[in-house]
Amino acid sequence: MTNLPQIKEGTDYAARAQWLRAAMLGANDGLVSISSLMMGIGATKAGSKAMILTGFTALLAGSCSMAAGEFVSVHSQLEIETARMKRERRSAVENGGREAKLIPNPLLAAMASALAFLLGGIVPLLAAAFVDDCRVGVGVVAAAGTLGMAAFGGVGAALGGTGLVGGCGRVVVGGWVAMGTTFGLTKLVGDSGFGGVVDVIE
Repeated sequence: MTNLPQIKEGTDYAARAQWLRAAMLGANDGLVSISSLMMGIGATKAGSKAMILTGFTALLAGSCSMAAGEFVSVHSQLEIETARMKRERRSAVENGGREAKLIPNPLLAAMASALAFLLGGIVPLLAAAFVDDCRVGVGVVAAAGTLGMAAFGGVGAALGGTGLVGGCGRVVVGGWVAMGTTFGLTKLVGDSGFGGVVDVIE
């Protein structure tokens, strides 16, 4: 017999999913992308200050990008859902004579995504802020990123009523792949001599 997550009766997970998806996507994207970027900069041995400055810049740019992208995406979904509900108004869901209100909110999704990106991305920034050695900073960012991904995965699983182990595992493994790929490829490019071309340009 498998251990299935306990679903509380009366909990509207469908309505919760409207903002939960945007929030979890933003938090995970912020954590993974900022951690990966900082580790990539660390692979070039550019220094801890370069890691932090690059991470901070990416944090601001990423949160704005997430908010704009989520707003446009959810607004398009809103238009589609509104048109569908107008076509199906006569056959509304049997819910005491009321229509099911699962219309997405573009502004709420944008705000949730942006704030969640900031929350996720600030984790590796804070972790690296107290480290002067770039090589140590890479390890600290990787550790902080892993703990953060596990935490966000657990929160998402709890709020969504899904399996805790599976939710955490997917987020952590995906993050490891992203961070490892970024670090490895950046180091490979830097060691190949391309960094010298950048120095000449500068």
